[in-house]
Amino acid sequence: MRGEVGSRSDPGEGLLLKVGEAYMTTLFTILFDGVAYGMLLFVLACGLAVTLGLMNFVNLAHGAFAMTGGYVCAVLVNQSGWPFFAALPLAFVSSALIGVVLERSLYRHLYHRSHLDQVLFSVGLVFMSVAAVDYIMGSSRIFIKLPAALEGQIDFFGVGIGRYRLMIIVICGLLTAGLQLVLARTRFGSRLRAAVDDPRAASGLGINVPQVFAFTFAFGCGLAGLGGALSAEILGLDPYFPLKFMIYFLIVVTVGGSSSITGPFLASLLLGIGDVAGKYYVPKMGPFVIYTIMIVILIWRPNGLFGRTAAR
Repeated sequence: MRGEVGSRSDPGEGLLLKVGEAYMTTLFTILFDGVAYGMLLFVLACGLAVTLGLMNFVNLAHGAFAMTGGYVCAVLVNQSGWPFFAALPLAFVSSALIGVVLERSLYRHLYHRSHLDQVLFSVGLVFMSVAAVDYIMGSSRIFIKLPAALEGQIDFFGVGIGRYRLMIIVICGLLTAGLQLVLARTRFGSRLRAAVDDPRAASGLGINVPQVFAFTFAFGCGLAGLGGALSAEILGLDPYFPLKFMIYFLIVVTVGGSSSITGPFLASLLLGIGDVAGKYYVPKMGPFVIYTIMIVILIWRPNGLFGRTAAR
């Protein structure tokens, strides 16, 4: 009797075990893809976090620099036959150079203007960049050809991990750690904070405030260009890239808080996982998940996760 009862319960136990394994596999896949997407969002948005949080400049044209880096990488890889990893530094440098030219010629005149003036100016640049890229490159959506080593998946305890997404997590993780180290532990980071808090006093101490601002702005634009090159294979690339993802950049900075890099980083991970989970479980309401997370966090923390709270 015991043997018969035991034999009858085995199929049920096996089914429960398979369901549990399938659930854990799905959960791990969502977490992995969400972290990869969140890391990508952070690299794309951290330049805006720097210019808005540390320089107090609302640069809504940030996505245009990301688009620039993506197209530079796409042209070098798809048309000129460059190796993918050799084209990534060029994407960073090209966006940084364009950023420093625009900063020295245009942006510097708006540092002390109102945020409304900065928004109108940068939105105008977005539409100009969209029109220019549409005229030069066309309106078709393009992707970047990846090397064979980054294609396919790696089996990790029965879970397929995309090689390209794993590379994104590694690269973006190193960039995040390096950026945090530079801003918090180096002389340049202290000079930047001093220049933002009191430019006149910083100039009196011998700090070249315009040079610090120009370098910071260029570095933020370069990171955007690198993020655009890395995201082209996942998000696709077309002239309307700055408009489609502008809201995501703003959500990352707003939810995380603009007074540090830690906040936008955690917000990127949270939104990345939430977006992937929403598209998996409720695909027709995927964007609704992100906006719900944003509203709940901002009701709980109006200044963002790590925003500065005004003293009473």
